[in-house]
Amino acid sequence: MAGMDIRTVSALSLLVVSGLPAISGSAALTASRPASQEVTDEAAWEIHRAVLTLDTHKDISDRLADPSLKALADAGDPEGQRLYEKNEPTVDGTSQVDFPKMRDGGLDAAFFIVYVGQGALDESGYALARNQALAKFDAIHRMAERYPEEIALAVTADQVEAAHAAGKLIACIGIENGYCMGTDLSVIEEFHGKGARYMSLAHNGHSQLGDSHMPEGEPLHGGLSDLGRRAIEEMNRVGIMVDISHAAKTTTLQAIAHSKAPVLASHSGVDGVFDHGRNLSDEELLALKRNGGVIQCVAFRSYVRDDGGRSQFLEATRKELGLPERGGIQPAEDDPEMRAKMRQLRDRMKAFDEERPKANVADFVNHIDYAVKKIGIDHVGISSDFDGGGGVEGWNNARETINVTRELLARGYGADEIQKLWSGNTLRVWREVEAVAAQIAADSEGR
Repeated sequence: MAGMDIRTVSALSLLVVSGLPAISGSAALTASRPASQEVTDEAAWEIHRAVLTLDTHKDISDRLADPSLKALADAGDPEGQRLYEKNEPTVDGTSQVDFPKMRDGGLDAAFFIVYVGQGALDESGYALARNQALAKFDAIHRMAERYPEEIALAVTADQVEAAHAAGKLIACIGIENGYCMGTDLSVIEEFHGKGARYMSLAHNGHSQLGDSHMPEGEPLHGGLSDLGRRAIEEMNRVGIMVDISHAAKTTTLQAIAHSKAPVLASHSGVDGVFDHGRNLSDEELLALKRNGGVIQCVAFRSYVRDDGGRSQFLEATRKELGLPERGGIQPAEDDPEMRAKMRQLRDRMKAFDEERPKANVADFVNHIDYAVKKIGIDHVGISSDFDGGGGVEGWNNARETINVTRELLARGYGADEIQKLWSGNTLRVWREVEAVAAQIAADSEGR
């Protein structure tokens, strides 16, 4: 559908970086265009501080901001200390995203993710997934309620901008894997009431809503299921963005065609740079453009470039250790046996990574360049998948967020374009989804 105008950011209209001309959405960028201009720290920070930076995918644990963890850590419990350093947002700990890192790196806002792994398509599986989702909703709300001076929970695009103007960090909520709604469409409105503003249709494995990019074997529904179509209609009605990341190509194209509102790919790459099952084809990108949607290019190294067999090694090691596949239902984080196995997994992956070249910020921005060339500057955004496997050399935590802006400037993007990439396009889609929901409500009242 036709896109609304992105709100003008007056500060940006005054910013000019000498020698860094703005480029239009039709500029002839190439997927492999190297950084060709020197960018000073001062120039990078001038732009970076002026824009609103929004990362659309940051995973969490249900122990996020859990006050009981500090008591365990203070008592000298090693596991309590580990969990505290990972989940306490006010501490510069082991999480890739916490308040100190966000402040230091200029990451203003993030979608904190209610993720559930794919399980059995039956009532017991749905019940387990729903309970896991509710625990993560509670964790995000707990964080916002414990630290209201630090971070605001935003449920509208306007609230994102208002919180930013007030100098606060911003948390938004997205759902990864609509599996957690089960077969009850009323749960979608319940999740909306808890603050969810996007929901994906599948994850690693077919869901009751649609086919996934994994497994690559036989499809279950041939794309969207009938329930998936009705779920999209309900998401349009209540004002939740439809997320096509992790969906099979058939599911993606059918979802785009069925939605009355623009959709987003919350954390995906592009096949035109690196052919991977999690990346969008040109056909999907062009359909997304026609729909008015946005692809949030993701800094996940295995999707950014060839990872030297890392993905296969990871899955083989998980299998050897008796750990569930990534994307499946995971054991409890405080299970001692699981913790020991996860330590072994981390040690083996660290050794593997030390022997191989890593994807970096330039490799990541190649995906942004390609998408901008293919579908225009108005349909591209940025995501990390931090704490869910994401990160590349140079942007491996929120403290390094400035490096993405620096790379964009080096390639000739102007301030207004960087604003669009960092949040303007995402907020535009969000507002259009809100507008569609309002129109559906008005039409319903008029009947």
